[in-house]
Amino acid sequence: MAFLGILFALTAAQPVSAAMKFARKECSDCHKKFEDAYGSKKYLHTMVKDKKCEECHLRHGIVPKLLLKNDGNQLCLACHPADKIGLSKAKVHTPLKGGKCVGCHNPHGSDQRFFLKSAGSEACYACHKKDAYEKKVVHQVLKTEGCRACHLAHSSAFSNLLSKEEPALCLSCHDSKAGSFKKAHGNYPVETRKCTGCHNPHSSTQAKLLKSSAHNPVATSGCDGCHPAPNSPKPFEVTAKGGELCAQCHEAKTLNGGGTVEHQPFKKGNCLSCHNPHASEQDKLLVKSGNALCFDCHKEKAAMVTVKHGAVVQGKGCLSCHKPHASVQKKLLVAAGAELCYTCHAKTKDGLKRKDVHAPFSGGDCEKCHNPHGSSFQGMLKDRMDTVCYSCHTDAETKFKKNYIHRPVLEQNCAACHISHGSEVKKLLKSAAPGLCTPCHAEMMKKVAQGVNHQPFTDGDCLTCHDPHAGNLPGLIVSKQTELCATCHDGTFKGHQQAKDSHAPFTNGDCTKCHSPHKAKLPKLLLAQSPDLCLNCHKDVKAKLAREKNHSPAQKDCTTCHKPHFATERALLVEPVQSICSQCHETTKEPFSKAHLGISAAALDCMACHNPHASKDPKFFKDVTHPPFAARTCDDCHIKQ
Repeated sequence: MAFLGILFALTAAQPVSAAMKFARKECSDCHKKFEDAYGSKKYLHTMVKDKKCEECHLRHGIVPKLLLKNDGNQLCLACHPADKIGLSKAKVHTPLKGGKCVGCHNPHGSDQRFFLKSAGSEACYACHKKDAYEKKVVHQVLKTEGCRACHLAHSSAFSNLLSKEEPALCLSCHDSKAGSFKKAHGNYPVETRKCTGCHNPHSSTQAKLLKSSAHNPVATSGCDGCHPAPNSPKPFEVTAKGGELCAQCHEAKTLNGGGTVEHQPFKKGNCLSCHNPHASEQDKLLVKSGNALCFDCHKEKAAMVTVKHGAVVQGKGCLSCHKPHASVQKKLLVAAGAELCYTCHAKTKDGLKRKDVHAPFSGGDCEKCHNPHGSSFQGMLKDRMDTVCYSCHTDAETKFKKNYIHRPVLEQNCAACHISHGSEVKKLLKSAAPGLCTPCHAEMMKKVAQGVNHQPFTDGDCLTCHDPHAGNLPGLIVSKQTELCATCHDGTFKGHQQAKDSHAPFTNGDCTKCHSPHKAKLPKLLLAQSPDLCLNCHKDVKAKLAREKNHSPAQKDCTTCHKPHFATERALLVEPVQSICSQCHETTKEPFSKAHLGISAAALDCMACHNPHASKDPKFFKDVTHPPFAARTCDDCHIKQ
C-alpha cells in the first residue's frame, strides 16, 4: 500500500501532457529499393514524381504487397478515361481488353516513352514471338519504324489493330501507279485487293515478302494462267470453275495416288476448302496449319480430351493416319485396320502370340475399344472401361449387379485383373490365382507359420470359395457357408437333420463366426480359444461368470459339456445331462443321495435346479428358488413314499 501511495504522489505531481501526435513519413523513407529503381528513370508517372502514392495505393491494409485502391484497369481509368484510350472502338488490344495495362506499361516509370517496359517493337515481342518478324526478308518499315508504323497500340476500327484498312494502308507507302509495281503484278489492278493474300506484312523467307508457300503462277507473275487478261472487264475471275482450273496443271490421278475412297472436298473439286490459290504460310498452300484445317469440318475431333493420341497432336497430326486426297482404305487411312496402329505400337502386336487373345484384338478391330483420336478415359478407351467391356459381354453387366461387388468391378477397372490384348492365362487374366489376388490382398495372403492354413487357401484356390466379380453373400463367396463348407467337410454335417438341437451359427450358415476361412494360429482354424470364443456371443453367460461363483468346467472349456455344431441332446450337450454330471459328481455315494432325498440320479434333471455355469449359491442353485426348496423342507409340498 505504501508503494501505491508513492506512485500516486509522483504521477499526480506531473503536468498533464498534450495529446500525442504522429509525424508523417513519406513512402520512400521505407521503400528505399523503389527509390533506387526509379529515381533515375527518364519518364516518371506524375503520381510518382509528385510523391502521391496514395492516389493509387492504400497506406494500410491486410495484404502487404500491392494494396491497390482498385483492381485491373479500373485504377488507370480513373485518370485515363476509357474513350480517350480507345476502349470504345471495335477492336481492342487483348491486354487492354483483359484489364492488363501493366502488361505493356510500367505504372511507376520507364526510360521509354509512355512508360513502356521495353523499347519499340521489343515491347510487342513480350507476347508475339519474335522469330515470326525476323525471317530472311524483313519489311523495311518494320525495320525502321517498328510495329507502330502500321498498328495502333490500344484499339482500332480495323482488324489486327491496323491504323488504316487494307490495301489503303499499304498504298500509303507503295505507289500502285509505278512501273515496277505494275510489272511485279503483271499489270493486274491488285491495288483493289488485299495485299496480305500473297505477301507477309512482317517478314518472309521469300523475296518480295511473298508468303513461304507461294503458288508457282504467283511467284513467277503468271497470273494469266488462271485469270483473264489484266485489261479484261473482270480480270480477277477465273478461266475455269473449281477443281477444273486446278486440274489443268494438277492431274487427279497423281493426286489421288490410285485411291478409290476420295476426300469429299477433293471429290467435288473444292480445292479451295483446304488450299489458298495464291500464297500461304503453311506448306502446300494450306489455308490453316496442321489439324486446325481438318477441324474446320470435323469439329467433333477438336473436342478437348485428357488422353491425347500422340499421332494426332505430334508430327504430321491428322496426316499421320489419313491421306488428304484419296486412299484405298476406308476413312482415307494410310494403312488397313490394326496394321496402321502397329506402325507405332509394334510391341502391342506381340500380344497376338499369347495363348489367349482378346477377340477384337485378334480381329484387328482396335476401334472396338479405343478412340483413335483421343479420349477422356485411360488408354484412349471409347468410354468408361466397364461400359466398353459390357458392349460385348452383355450378360456380365446384369450378372455383376449384386449386393457385394469386388472393388475392381465397382471401380470399373477390368484391367486390374485382365489384360486387354492377350495373355498366357485363360480368360485374359494377368496371372493365375493366387498370384492374381496377391497385389491387393498381400497381407491376408501370407500363410501362418505356426498354425493352421485352410487347404484351399494353401493351394491358392481362391475361386473355389469366392466369385471374382460379384455376389449376394458377404465375402463374395459362391454359395451359403453351410453349402460351401459342406462340399469338403461333409462329415461335419452328417446327422444334422436328426439333431435335437443345433448351434445358431451352424444353422444360419455362419461358419466364420467361429472359424477363420483362411488361416489361424489355433487348431480347427478357430478364431479364439474356448471359452473366450463362445463368450463373444453368449454375453449373459459371460456377465454371470464375471460376477458369480464359476462352475469349474465352464471356466475351462465349453466343449467339455457342449458340442460345437449340433447334438442329439438339448442345449448341444455331448450326452444326457446325468451322464455329464456324474463324471465329476459321485451320484452313488451317501452325500449325493442324502442331498437329493434318496432319489436316483437317473431320475433327476440337474439343470432343473442348478445353473451349470455360475451362481451366487455355493451349490449352484438357480437365482430364483422356491422358499420351501431353499429351506430343504420338501415334505411341505411332497409326500414321502
